[in-house]
Amino acid sequence: MNQVILPPPPPAASSGYKVDPGRGERIGRVSSEWFSRPDDERYLSLSALYASVHGRTDRSRTRTVPSSEMRVEARREDSEVLTLHLPGSDRPLAPTHWSFGQLAGLVGAPAAYLRQLPAPLAAINLQYGLSSHRAEQIKTLEVDDGRIELRAVTGPDYGRIYDHELVSAVQRIAGDGIGDTRWKVPGVLDWTTNTYNPFVDITKETTTLYASDRDIFLFLVDDLNPIEAGTLPDGSPDLFFRGFYCWNSEVGAKTLGMASFYLRAVCANRNLWGVEDFQEITIRHSKYAATRFAHEAAPALENFANSSPLPFINGIKAARSTIVARTDEDRHDFLRKRGFAKAETAKIIETVLNEEGHAASSVFDFVQGITAVARAKPHQDARLDMEARAKKMLDAVC
Repeated sequence: MNQVILPPPPPAASSGYKVDPGRGERIGRVSSEWFSRPDDERYLSLSALYASVHGRTDRSRTRTVPSSEMRVEARREDSEVLTLHLPGSDRPLAPTHWSFGQLAGLVGAPAAYLRQLPAPLAAINLQYGLSSHRAEQIKTLEVDDGRIELRAVTGPDYGRIYDHELVSAVQRIAGDGIGDTRWKVPGVLDWTTNTYNPFVDITKETTTLYASDRDIFLFLVDDLNPIEAGTLPDGSPDLFFRGFYCWNSEVGAKTLGMASFYLRAVCANRNLWGVEDFQEITIRHSKYAATRFAHEAAPALENFANSSPLPFINGIKAARSTIVARTDEDRHDFLRKRGFAKAETAKIIETVLNEEGHAASSVFDFVQGITAVARAKPHQDARLDMEARAKKMLDAVC
């Protein structure tokens, strides 16, 4: 199946709605995922994604074994193949590129160097490291796909949260992720008209549901139900919709995490535009990670999915109505007292005047100007610092 066709839209929404993507933050995390994923890591529904990662778990098992009892073998006649043998099993394990790097890291060996050696020499080095491994215990994750593949090697206290557990938590609020609930794969912004069209067929090109042998990443939005929070300079409504993305790696490649936010648009290459109220939770795969997921991350996802947008709307209204500057001197003083350099201050004030059509006076005006200037910063650290100061300014009145 190469495409999911969305149901026909209601007549009033069939042409999408006008947005102003130039406001707020731009977030490129989803775009990075979209750009890097090959076709075999792209899924058209949550059920298809769940079936893939859950099936992998069904074929997997974990073991905790003494590192000194793990044997590394390689044959002289095959300089490319290296296998591992664990106590209590006569079937060899074939390490993946990822698990080989983890194993090398655990014993303090440089993985990149070992990969360049003939397998027999790499085996000797790894075996020596294992025999003197001070932690003594190693936890493995193995999958049987005709041969037994070693997917992950971690310390004994690694708190694994399986990828299918995160997908299942998302399914509880989003169904199949294709519009059968409020939550779905996003539509696309038309830059020529600044019209956001939520009704885009889900294909390998447009999907935002991803999984590889190392991780998963999901991004869904509630773009069929836009929220009005104030007006644009031309008097038209300033429209937002809710969105969230989440990620995990059951093999230790990254943390588990979730980000929720309001945004104005998603473009074809999956950049998020006009983002406000960005919130993020991350959970390291430590000993009690599964408990934190059950009691913190999963409930936070459900709370956001079912929450009222009124606090967000009221916060935006408060920022618009809080007047902090009436003269040029007020504007410069307001920004300089908050740590902005003289050149940055002038640029922010100029940006507000050009983009909003009036001189900055409210907290909201200044926040929009700061985030607009931040987007042009060439260095990520500088951009994130400026966006954080804008968020702090907005939080102070919300």
